Amino acid sequence: MIERALSLVLVAALAVPALARAEEPAALVEKFRQLYPKTTFREVRPSQLPGLYEVVMGENIAYTDESGRYFIFGHLFDMRRQLDLTAQRKLDGRRSDFPAPYLAQAIRTVRGNGSRSLAVFSDPDCPYCRQLEAELARLDNVTIHTFLYPLEALHPEARTRAVSVWCAPDRARAWSDLMLTGRKPRLVACDNPIDDNLVLGSRLGVVGTPTLIAVDGRVLPGSASAEKIDQWLGGVNSGTQDAGKGADQ
Repeated sequence: MIERALSLVLVAALAVPALARAEEPAALVEKFRQLYPKTTFREVRPSQLPGLYEVVMGENIAYTDESGRYFIFGHLFDMRRQLDLTAQRKLDGRRSDFPAPYLAQAIRTVRGNGSRSLAVFSDPDCPYCRQLEAELARLDNVTIHTFLYPLEALHPEARTRAVSVWCAPDRARAWSDLMLTGRKPRLVACDNPIDDNLVLGSRLGVVGTPTLIAVDGRVLPGSASAEKIDQWLGGVNSGTQDAGKGADQ
């Protein structure tokens, strides 16, 4: 009986510090809000470095100690794993809406059983988009909805090419031929959703091409390998490690 009582006391003693640690980030959020009332603090949590906290302010991430007097703005790297921890956190926290109501504005490509879906905003003249298409072609059991998203400021002929792809008899084939083999579609025009795609992309927070959006709203900007995309589609966070290695903005 005495041993059991001692065990309960020990468990309670260990639980108190753990609870305090769990409440500490929330207390720091309130503290920082009082110190800097004009700044929006979304989250505070311990970083990988002892004594240093990761602070999420809107779209920005910084690092500080409990005092909140000095802030470090920059990227925290895990050199052993060769991983940009700050960039990964930004990607992990980035969400959008899967454009399900607007899939009629996209080119649909099905591979395998098509069980996994993703939306891709892509520019026909974007070199990173061509890299991505080569990787997407290696995926299996996926349905890809490609929204033609020409960035005319960077690629003056992209809009004309996007319209020609959309107006081709076989849009998916015309897109694949252009992006994988460089075969340009015949210049034609027809009613097209390009303007609507530009409005949609802006509303969803697309700032560069390519940009991928999963059905759960996770965003993967830039080109990535088929292996990383495959992991990302499965919800594995490590699938975003090399995200953003290339994008037109």
